[in-house]
Amino acid sequence: MNRAPLLRSLASHSFRVCPNPDAGEPVLRPSPTHHRGVCMQVIIPGEQLRYGIRLVAHAPNGARLGLLGEPLSWDAGLPLNDVPSLELTYTTHAQGAAWLREPCEVALEYSVNGGAWSEAANGRFLRIKRSGDATDQTGAQRFSLPGWAWMLRKLVLYPSLDMVDGKRQFNAVRVGHLLTTLISEGAGRGTLPGLSVDFTATHDSAGQPWSTELTIGLEPGTDLLQLLINLSEQGVCDWQMTGRVLQVYNEGTALGRQLAAGPAPVELVLGRDIDQAPDDATLEDAASAILVVGEEGLRVEVTNPGAVAPWGRWEAYQSQGGVKDEGTARLLAGQALERASRERVQFTRQIKPQQARFLPLADYRPGDTIRAPGEEGKPDALRIRQITLSRGDDGVVGGNLTLNDRFLEREIKLARQAAGILSGGVSSGGNGGDPGGDNENRIPAAPTGLLVSPSAYQDDEGYAHGQITVSWVGVTSDVNGTPLTVDGYEVVGQSPPGTGATRVLAITTGTSITYSPLEPKSQWQFGVRATNQGTKGLVAGTAVIVIPDDETPPPDPSAPVVDSRLGIFRIQWDGFTSSGTGMPKDFARVLIMMKDPLDPVDEGRQVEWLERAGIAVVPGQPYNTDREFWLTAIDRSGNISGESPHVVAQTRPLVDTDVIGQVINGATAIIDGSLPANAKITANTITGNLIQALTINAGHLNANSVTADKIQAGAIQTGHLAASAITADKIAAGSITAEKITADALNGKTITGPVIRSSATGRRSGRDGGRYASSRMTIFPTDGGVLVVPAVLPIHVPTSAFGLTVAEWLLLDPVQEVSNV
Repeated sequence: MNRAPLLRSLASHSFRVCPNPDAGEPVLRPSPTHHRGVCMQVIIPGEQLRYGIRLVAHAPNGARLGLLGEPLSWDAGLPLNDVPSLELTYTTHAQGAAWLREPCEVALEYSVNGGAWSEAANGRFLRIKRSGDATDQTGAQRFSLPGWAWMLRKLVLYPSLDMVDGKRQFNAVRVGHLLTTLISEGAGRGTLPGLSVDFTATHDSAGQPWSTELTIGLEPGTDLLQLLINLSEQGVCDWQMTGRVLQVYNEGTALGRQLAAGPAPVELVLGRDIDQAPDDATLEDAASAILVVGEEGLRVEVTNPGAVAPWGRWEAYQSQGGVKDEGTARLLAGQALERASRERVQFTRQIKPQQARFLPLADYRPGDTIRAPGEEGKPDALRIRQITLSRGDDGVVGGNLTLNDRFLEREIKLARQAAGILSGGVSSGGNGGDPGGDNENRIPAAPTGLLVSPSAYQDDEGYAHGQITVSWVGVTSDVNGTPLTVDGYEVVGQSPPGTGATRVLAITTGTSITYSPLEPKSQWQFGVRATNQGTKGLVAGTAVIVIPDDETPPPDPSAPVVDSRLGIFRIQWDGFTSSGTGMPKDFARVLIMMKDPLDPVDEGRQVEWLERAGIAVVPGQPYNTDREFWLTAIDRSGNISGESPHVVAQTRPLVDTDVIGQVINGATAIIDGSLPANAKITANTITGNLIQALTINAGHLNANSVTADKIQAGAIQTGHLAASAITADKIAAGSITAEKITADALNGKTITGPVIRSSATGRRSGRDGGRYASSRMTIFPTDGGVLVVPAVLPIHVPTSAFGLTVAEWLLLDPVQEVSNV
């Protein structure tokens, strides 16, 4: 087609380019400031859009009207478990403007790569409010459209004949029964004829049985929207609207998909899916200690050693009416402290769908947990709390995500649990019965709607205990149905069920109570009965209940520091969590895990553990081979954290592997950097039993390097010396002294040498060359005490010595020198 003549004929008019929402192509339309007649549309083929959003008008509770193809701008917010909203600016000169002049419905639809259009969940809006200016020549009108769920507030609960204390009582019912009762009663009155549901009294919208029972009293006038929001805030259910269909699910199931891991994770990456990543963080609500004050003088202080405390201890105070036992006070205090233990951070991530790999509504939706940039832009598992989509004057679709990390999600759950403990899930107050005359000896009827909710808490040492919250509907009559005012109630229990006597655990005048402590994992059967002037009523019992243990895993530990020294791995941990805070009080240890990163079937194994900050050693690993290390924390209840960041390292040999088993030359064989210069060989590290026989020869020793003080006493035996190895020139002068020679070492031995003396000084005998000398005496045989001197002597003996006794001989003056005969 030749477009030139057509374009020349339009040259005198002012046109603007708009996207064609059906074909994803640009469209020429006359500018509304110059032409108020019928819009002319010229479709010029262009590039197909990666991601398209369009708005479609529908009649109230009716059929599709058509496209709202020329919005000036719009902004849609799609939250989890709340009412969505749409802000729309539209000109009165554009096609479809007439539909917006009257109440209608607007659907938000999306398409991927030119595929089929689909209406988004929570994407149906009501044209309720509008504003404009008659002097504005553009005819721009602004519309505020709440989601279809906004209309659920127009269905309210009516009173019934069985009211208790002015409330409608629902005893031990499933969520579906409660909601369908309210909706069916409204439908019977003709309320919200366009509303439909796809759940039943017994199963949720995914076809799963309801997991929660409720005993609750509702005020007349409670609307359906308020009830849904309250139930979702209590963690009972999740809900959304798809078109005009209300869908309700068990909490954390269909609207809590885990897409951060698995075979096909959804991961949003900076630069590709996300172009801006602002964070909002505050420490305003932080605290490290809390004082809980209950009833009857109960005061419990709980501290959190793992809380962020840059300025030291911060305190909080909590007054809890109705709490009388220490266990419940500790449970509530622990939950409050955990919520206040860290900086509260909410992440907003701006998305760009035209370039992104993963697209909103198509690949992820509110309630999903995905992988996205978290603190400091590091990838983390974050839950989507809201998706916001928008289109400005340029026609480009953009948006942002509001994300919560696992800490903020846990804070939400803790707040829900605390609210459930304090409210008991039932109405309170007196009863609606009339007095029945004399109450004496009348047996109260059994309470109804009994619910027991068990929980776990920790004591000061971090050990787990059990706690229960018991609630029921008050008794208003005796066993015969006659109105009766009771004195109070007894909560009873038996553990193990059917094996022991039932004992009274607690007494109250209300219709809910808490009790603790109980042994984790123990089995109990609880009941409640009313009392009337000492007469005990019938017991309403429960099924067997298992007291829960602490199931909250410790936070992920920080990354280990791994190095190799002396040929082994040294694993160091600083004692902190991955977020830089201390470990909680129930922390037990960190497990050091290791695997071969190149082995696809190696899932890792524990090789060591640490109870606190410190260093562990992992020996016996091959040289120059990758080993992957990480840490996991475990608490006293056996809960295991996620993994710390992984670290890959290798052991490094002290010497080149080519010389292992050979002589080591320190100058060339020790690898640079493997040992500090002053620690190549430490004292006493090389001992005799580590040296191979005959490996050290004389040529390996420096001159005079082995001296007498280096040789251990007894270390050199005769068998260690080669024949004729020690000659006179090898012995230093004065090195062999008398104490070095054993007593019998010379027996039968031939001694050569010019001088032999028995001592260096004093009394001695000796031979100097051919001469013999004695300093005091020479020993001869005796006969009757008289010395026998041989007739011929080798030495000269003075005549004064002849005939002397031994005693007299000893008195002679020493002979300094005696010559041979």
